[in-house]
Amino acid sequence: MPSIPNSMPDSNIVTIDVGGQIFQTTKQTLALAGPKSLLSQLADSTHRFIDRDPELFSILLSFLRTGNLPSKAKAFDVEDLIEESKFFNIESLLINSHSNPSQFDAFNLDKALFLPLNGRDSPSTIATSNIGTLHVCHGSKITSFDWSMRKKSTILTQFSAIDSLLALTPTVAAAGATDFSGLQVLDLEHGYVKETLDWENVTRSSSNVQAIGSSGELLFVSFESGRRNSNSIMVYDSNSLKPVTELGPYEIYGADIDSAIPATKLRWVSGHNLLMASGSHSDISKTSGNIKLWDIRSGNVVWEIKDVVDCFSDVAVSDYLSGIFKVGINSGEVYYMDLRKMGDASAWVCLGDGRRMLNGKKKEGFGCKIESHASQVFCGKGGDIELWSEIVMGSKKSNEGGLLEDRVFRKNLMGRVKDMGGSRITNLAFGGNKMFVTRNGQQTVEVWQSSCHGF
Repeated sequence: MPSIPNSMPDSNIVTIDVGGQIFQTTKQTLALAGPKSLLSQLADSTHRFIDRDPELFSILLSFLRTGNLPSKAKAFDVEDLIEESKFFNIESLLINSHSNPSQFDAFNLDKALFLPLNGRDSPSTIATSNIGTLHVCHGSKITSFDWSMRKKSTILTQFSAIDSLLALTPTVAAAGATDFSGLQVLDLEHGYVKETLDWENVTRSSSNVQAIGSSGELLFVSFESGRRNSNSIMVYDSNSLKPVTELGPYEIYGADIDSAIPATKLRWVSGHNLLMASGSHSDISKTSGNIKLWDIRSGNVVWEIKDVVDCFSDVAVSDYLSGIFKVGINSGEVYYMDLRKMGDASAWVCLGDGRRMLNGKKKEGFGCKIESHASQVFCGKGGDIELWSEIVMGSKKSNEGGLLEDRVFRKNLMGRVKDMGGSRITNLAFGGNKMFVTRNGQQTVEVWQSSCHGF
């Protein structure tokens, strides 16, 4: 075995023998692994022999030096790299690099993977964590994928179908259904119910979950009574799961169904410290809905939008763009409303040409999905995905607050020609530097990722 040359006591150069192959690096590079890592401990150790694979070590050492995996990493099995990173206790660095939201390039996304699901059920809803882990509900099952998308596990739940899911941590999620009483907090790693939360309504009937949201510190759950005559939004502490406050409740009086439309989507608007709650109701003649912005501290609605003309099929809110976006259920057009003008008699602004409504076409937006991520808005229409981005329009200012008087958004279609089309999109979600897409009738999840990142 080759001998390891001795370093001067004050030398910054560290020589390491890994499986018989000599590597030289600096103490600063090894320190980047973190104080708990075996690599950082080697900087001050006199025994620098490690009985591990030298080729895998060279990949991880290059990763420490640059912050990115080298191109030659693609020639190795991902699981081997992950296991090696666990041995040296630098998996968290690998996760942060691989799932960094700053690497999310909306204009450079392509279909990178298709994640298969067990059984015949198509995904009903999906949830992601900030490190890019994915949880998929299909039938009574929840299948979880780790941050690398290679490790999969499935648990069986008490639900016949799951309509709402929210990842509280990479391994814990809150789940609910419109036909099953109570919200369940599930340990997805070990497969058991940690806690069940119920809403005590005035009719003492079951409390079915319509939507789940979170601000990080708070958990929001939209409940509707089993008799469908009352609803409420309960606010819980995310850590203790103890009730904090209740928003509402609302009850239906007589034939006025609009008096108690339950919230079917909850999104926290951190820039305004408000909770957006939206819900709609359809009958034979029309679809009507409302969007409410709640102040959690006072328990009051600070802004409400009653949507009747071309009511929303789906709603998204963007902190970055400071706007609420919707897809019209009749026209299929994308609209926005400026959050910077709350309190004004503002109206929806159509981002398309707006002529579809004039042509009398109906229900073109039925089933369309819309979500915001970073500085873009993504809209699933049929089998395609539209990407809406705001255009910088120069220095035109308003008289009051220095805001742009006119906002212009431009539409792009996602992906390359080979990525377009397919079955109707049923879910859009974002985690780390990835976009996840599910489609009607398919038992897979599409992973869209920037072509210049990932394994």
